[in-house]
Amino acid sequence: MWGAIVGDIVGSRFENVNCRQKDFSLFSTWCRFTDDTLMTLAVAEALLKAGRSDEGTLKAETIRCMQAMGDKYPHAGWGASFAQWLREKDPKPYQSLGNGAAMRVSPIGEYARSEEEVKRLSRIITGVSHDHPEGLKGAECVAMYVYLAKNGASKEEIFSRAKGYYPELGSYSCEQLSKTYRFDAGCPGSVPQALTCFFEGKDFEDTIRNAIYIGGDSDTIAAIAGGVAEAFFGIPQADILIAKRYLDDELLKAAERIEQAWNGRG
Repeated sequence: MWGAIVGDIVGSRFENVNCRQKDFSLFSTWCRFTDDTLMTLAVAEALLKAGRSDEGTLKAETIRCMQAMGDKYPHAGWGASFAQWLREKDPKPYQSLGNGAAMRVSPIGEYARSEEEVKRLSRIITGVSHDHPEGLKGAECVAMYVYLAKNGASKEEIFSRAKGYYPELGSYSCEQLSKTYRFDAGCPGSVPQALTCFFEGKDFEDTIRNAIYIGGDSDTIAAIAGGVAEAFFGIPQADILIAKRYLDDELLKAAERIEQAWNGRG
């Protein structure tokens, strides 16, 4: 969870003005949390409250948690279609393949107890809004590789499995992307790029720097890459402590409540 949040906060100031270098301060006064952080927390809370319930209960809880965040933070950078979905009394999926499907699912990989459960939870949680096949695929891919990383898979194993989702992985490097990659808010044009940042990363912070280096939708690329990197490398406690300073009191309490419940699950 914190890997995605740190990635979002670090990348927030570069979303509209790409940095395309790796030598920069991770945090600055221009950083902030965005919709990526809010939806990651919403998914984590929904899982803790209804993760192993029946499909209908989990869907309802996911929608409730997401809409509660949308209501409290209406100016967090929501995409237009998702912002409308957040306001609906009876929201329906709208065939979105947007990368919002992938940036919020790292808690699924940490929560799930099997690959089958990753797939089930990802399908249910993603499908409440992003039910396009590419949106479902992008979310499942990210959740799966958080799960694999958390459970001791090597980078080589993760890479081999990831190519089953995105065969183009390995055909470009972060250096190449830094010269050619442009903003793309869809899963097909951002999930494999974010995974490339992880595969080339030497540790958690290097992965986040890669995500900023390639440009594009920087906060979401860094949130996706950061979620996988946390599961694989771990995350410096100092980064978490700094990230907490960017959350308001209500969000900080929610994050710490989720964290405490998460750590107490055994």
